[in-house]
Amino acid sequence: MPANRVALITGANQGMGEQVAKELAADGAAVFIGSRDLARGQTAAAEIGEGAVAVRLDVTDAASIAAAADQIREKAGRLDLLVNNAAISTTHAQMSGMAELRAASKPSIVSLDEVRAVWEVNVFGALAVYQAMLPLLRESPDARIVNVTSALGSLTTVADPRSPLHPAFEPVYAASKTALNAVTLSMMIELENTGIKVNLVSPGFANTALVNFEGTESVADAAREVVRVARLGPDGPSGTFTLWENVNLPW
Repeated sequence: MPANRVALITGANQGMGEQVAKELAADGAAVFIGSRDLARGQTAAAEIGEGAVAVRLDVTDAASIAAAADQIREKAGRLDLLVNNAAISTTHAQMSGMAELRAASKPSIVSLDEVRAVWEVNVFGALAVYQAMLPLLRESPDARIVNVTSALGSLTTVADPRSPLHPAFEPVYAASKTALNAVTLSMMIELENTGIKVNLVSPGFANTALVNFEGTESVADAAREVVRVARLGPDGPSGTFTLWENVNLPW
């Protein structure tokens, strides 16, 4: 990744977002740490060190998103890289694990309020941030958007009864990632004749709070494809949907 890039990563105060921010800052990028809780963002920025700046950004709050865009414009004047990473899998903190969460997420019984709350972050939040940051991305000579999804969002994959992901598909988190994929495709189409590139990435199954710390990969390993794509230069591709290492996923 070229040095002196300006990046914004949403949900970057912990987990994969923080890992991506750490690696990009080590490359020499100026990284804005998007965090719903500013204090937690500041703690993460302090741990990352030089190049990291916390910005309060709640992807479900339009005023917060607009203020973050204003702050980036004031401090940097442009945005070269947007990583839409912020996501939730549930609003129920009391769930004992992924098995219980999936049982409660069946389409016949799931609360519609729960579906709306998760989609508000994972789908509408990413779109809202895209709309607010696009003017800043247009100021960059080499702009890229990386949307972080999940292989669970691949309809081709989960529709196959032979896939291990088939029984895990549900209308809350999994379907929100399918919707994010569709929104990302619309971004790709809108920007395909511009210099702004858009990529969709499925990271590894990270051992983070998103999956109740039941992931099978370290945060660093799971974040590898996000980091690889974020580091792509002006000659790097657009319109891709990949997992590590540059393996194409079906839509």
